[in-house]
Amino acid sequence: MRLGEPPGYPSANGGVRHAPPAAPRSSPPVTRVAARSRDGDAALLERLASREPGDALERLYDRFAPSVYGLGLRALRDAQLAEDVVQDTFVRIWRSAARFDARRGSAATWIFALARRAAIDPHRRRPEAPKELPEDLAADDQFEALVTALGVRDALAALTPAHREVLELTYDADLTQTSIAERLGVPLGTIKSRTYHALRALRDVLVERGIDG
Repeated sequence: MRLGEPPGYPSANGGVRHAPPAAPRSSPPVTRVAARSRDGDAALLERLASREPGDALERLYDRFAPSVYGLGLRALRDAQLAEDVVQDTFVRIWRSAARFDARRGSAATWIFALARRAAIDPHRRRPEAPKELPEDLAADDQFEALVTALGVRDALAALTPAHREVLELTYDADLTQTSIAERLGVPLGTIKSRTYHALRALRDVLVERGIDG
């Protein structure tokens, strides 16, 4: 299994990976503001619930839409229904942002709980759907594992290309540090240092997003 890839999600070299849909049209307009600073997810939810949400919804969408789409695809095995899950989830986030309580859990956990409900609803409405939910949605521990896998994959995308590359070669390609150094044509000491800092950076991103990696 690839690093941070949830079970059943199409891999880059196997099958077609569908791109997540565009931002939900049913949501209120958001202002596109180029901001380099990274607000925490909880802060973005607080802004969304305020009278001046700015680009909070758009930034949450950028962070979570791919993972929500992956969850929907894993649960429903249908690209269109997975897109519907994304749309429904972000409408729910917009409408319910004021209900988020950071004392009860992370923003990521809260958002994925909404996504879980958004995925369960169309599953139950489908006449051809099995009566039992997929294990990833039905069992709390399976769902938490899926959320963690999705979060790790998204966290990897937030790393620098050099850090992401060395982790993918280590965990996805299962290469030793010596093999990685030979493939990239850099000293072994550089690879060791790069791997160390890449793992620290990945951990920091996961902590920031409230995901136990």
